[in-house]
Amino acid sequence: MKTIIEPFRIKVVEPIRLTTQEERRELLRKASWNLFSIHSDDVMVDLLTDSGTSAMSADQWGAIMRGDESYAGSPSYYRFEAAVRELMPFKHIIPTHQGRAAEAILFSILGGAGRVIPSNTHFDTTRGNVEATGATALDLVVAEARDTDSLHPFKGNMDVARLEVLLAEQGPSVPIVMLTVTNNAGGGQPVSLANIRAVAEVAHRHGKPLFLDACRFAENAYFIKCREPGQAHRSVPDIVRDMFALADGMTMSAKKDAFANIGGWLAMHDDELAGAARNRLILTEGFPTYGGLAGRDLEAIAVGLREIVDEQYLRYRLRTNEYIGERLRALGVPIVQPVGGHAVFVDARRFLPHVPPLQYPGQALAVALYETGGVRSCEIGTVMFGLRPDGTEQPAEMDLVRLAMPRRVYTQSHADYLIEVFEEVWARRGQLRGLRIAWQPKQLRHFTARFELLNA
Repeated sequence: MKTIIEPFRIKVVEPIRLTTQEERRELLRKASWNLFSIHSDDVMVDLLTDSGTSAMSADQWGAIMRGDESYAGSPSYYRFEAAVRELMPFKHIIPTHQGRAAEAILFSILGGAGRVIPSNTHFDTTRGNVEATGATALDLVVAEARDTDSLHPFKGNMDVARLEVLLAEQGPSVPIVMLTVTNNAGGGQPVSLANIRAVAEVAHRHGKPLFLDACRFAENAYFIKCREPGQAHRSVPDIVRDMFALADGMTMSAKKDAFANIGGWLAMHDDELAGAARNRLILTEGFPTYGGLAGRDLEAIAVGLREIVDEQYLRYRLRTNEYIGERLRALGVPIVQPVGGHAVFVDARRFLPHVPPLQYPGQALAVALYETGGVRSCEIGTVMFGLRPDGTEQPAEMDLVRLAMPRRVYTQSHADYLIEVFEEVWARRGQLRGLRIAWQPKQLRHFTARFELLNA
C-alpha cells in the first residue's frame, strides 16, 4: 500500500486545550516572547523538542513495574547494561540522569583552558559543557551542510581533511574527537558509515579517542541503510553495531532514541577514564549502578532500546517528517533539504529576508507559529549559537526553526494542521517583525532570555 500508517495503536490519550489567537498573544507577552517559558498546557502542537517527549509503549510501562530501587547492584541496572551492550559493545557503561550529565562528566575530565574539542557540529548543551571548562568547541562539518538546498545524502559528515589539519597542527591541544549522529544543529542530517570510519582512522592515527554523541543513533543507522551504497541489505541493529565498533566511547541521551522520558549514559573502553568518570558520577549523580535514575527508568530504557531499532517504526518515523517537508516545499517555504530524521528545519533567514540575523528571524518565525496556531517550535540559530564565550555576539551560520516531532505522539491530522498554520504565516511573512534581547544569561541564553518585539 502507498499509505504508511502509524505502526502502533493509541491506548491512552490526553486532552489538548484549544486556545485562541488573542489568548496566545497575551501568553507570549507574559513569557517575554520566549517559547521555553510558555506552559505546555497552553500549547496545541508541541514541536519544541523530541527529547523526553516520546510516548512510551505498553511493554515499557510494564517493565517500569519491575523496577528495583536498590541503591547498589539493582537488577534493573544489569538489564539496562545488557540492553545497551547488545547494540553498543563498550566495556564500561555508566548511567546518568540525561545526556548533558554524561557530557558534563566527560568534559570535566578531558576539557580545560587551551583545549580544542572538534565535532561535526556541537549542539547546545554539548557546546555549553565544553566551553564551561574553558575549552573551545570547534565545528568541522562538511561544506554541503551550510547549503540548505543541497541534496547531499550525508550532510552530517565531518570534513575529514580539516580534522587532519587540526590534529597535525594542534594535536597536543585536542584530547578527544566527537561526532554527533544525527547532526542535530545542521538539520538532523545523518553521518555515513564511511565517514565514521574515516574520522576514526584519522583520530586513531593521531592517538585520539573518537566518541559518538549518539542521541539519534537508530535514525542515523536507518539513513545509512537507505542511502549508503552496499548497506541496503543489512539490518539496522547490525549497522548500529558497526557504527559503535569504530568508536572508543559515547555520550547518550536516552530521551531521544530510547523512547525514554529521562535518562542517558556515558560509555567507553578506557579503564582509567571510566574510573575518573565513575568518581565524578558518585559526586554529582549517584552510585554507578543507578547514576541519578530510578530503577524503573533503567527498565524503560532497556525496553526502548529494543523497540527503537524496529525498521517498520523507523520507516514511519522518517516518512512523517518527509511528508511535512514535502507539503511545506509545495507552499514555497524554504527548508533544509533533504529532510532530517527527527525534525523538519525551516530556513528562517530565507523565510524572513527582511529581518537581519541580529534581530533573530528564527525567533520571530517561532513566535509567529505559536501566535497563529498554538504550535511551539525551537529556534536553532543566532539566539542559540550567536553569543560567544567572551560575551560578544555575531550571526550564526544559519537561522533555522526546528519542528521536532515527538515519537509516537502525533498523527497525520496534526501534521496537516501544522501545514495550515504555515500557510497562514507564509501569506503574511512580510509583516513579521524581529526582536531584541532585553535580558540574557551568560550561557545557553535561549532557554531563559527575555525578548521584546521591535517596531515594524
